[in-house]
Amino acid sequence: MAYNRFFSALLGLLIVVFFAATPVKAAPYAAMVIDARTGEVLHSRNADTRLHPASLTKMMTLYIAFEAVRLGEITMDTLVTVSQNAAAEPPSKLGLRAGQQIRLRYLVRAAAVRSANDAATAIGEAIEGSEAAFARRMTRTAEALGMTRTTFRNAHGLTAEGHLSTANDMTMLGRRMVYDYPEYYNLFSRLSTDAGVATVRNTNRAFLSAYRGADGIRQAIRAPQGLTSWPPPSAAMCASLPLSLAANLRHGATNASRSYWIWVLPARLLMPN
Repeated sequence: MAYNRFFSALLGLLIVVFFAATPVKAAPYAAMVIDARTGEVLHSRNADTRLHPASLTKMMTLYIAFEAVRLGEITMDTLVTVSQNAAAEPPSKLGLRAGQQIRLRYLVRAAAVRSANDAATAIGEAIEGSEAAFARRMTRTAEALGMTRTTFRNAHGLTAEGHLSTANDMTMLGRRMVYDYPEYYNLFSRLSTDAGVATVRNTNRAFLSAYRGADGIRQAIRAPQGLTSWPPPSAAMCASLPLSLAANLRHGATNASRSYWIWVLPARLLMPN
């Protein structure tokens, strides 16, 4: 059974969350490493400091999309009409046009693999009618999951006042993603995927390709101008042990205006395609 293979593959699985930043009145570095099987904390530093989650936000967007499908609120084949608001989102994006119709499954793939901001907004609007309403659902869901220091203001993660989370809360969300919706987990390790209007490449593909066994969930950079592409780690960095990986990546954050988050799952999960 696919699920049996999946949970067998969780043996030895670690979840790593890393955040380095230089905002005023905030810790410059936060990290958390846990054993996903038991929740045991293997490493923690400033894990409850509230910082900007950037595109890690899309984990919650996708979590709620999977929840909505499970609850029958929407299906993966639902045709979503793209709003002007969604089409106008800055990169990274799928290139959606206002008035265009696209199936939810392609929006999910674009958000999961390409980290497409327009797709994330379209998902939120399709489920709750508006991005603001969806953000409120995101915050309610976070609270229900025990993410007590997280508040969301949008579906994509671009910087907004009050849009904050912690390494602890994001670790919790990643673990719930693995266990609550294993049937969708294979999305995050795809190097490319069909997003309906285009084939999109994974923004984390350099890391996934270089670090054998990595699944990734989400990575992001926050800058004053918004999100940019993540500078991939070196091969030597990828050869590090997971706990060392966070320290190495911290040293890579040389631009004081930017904030780096890294999310890594160093175990190849055997999931159906």
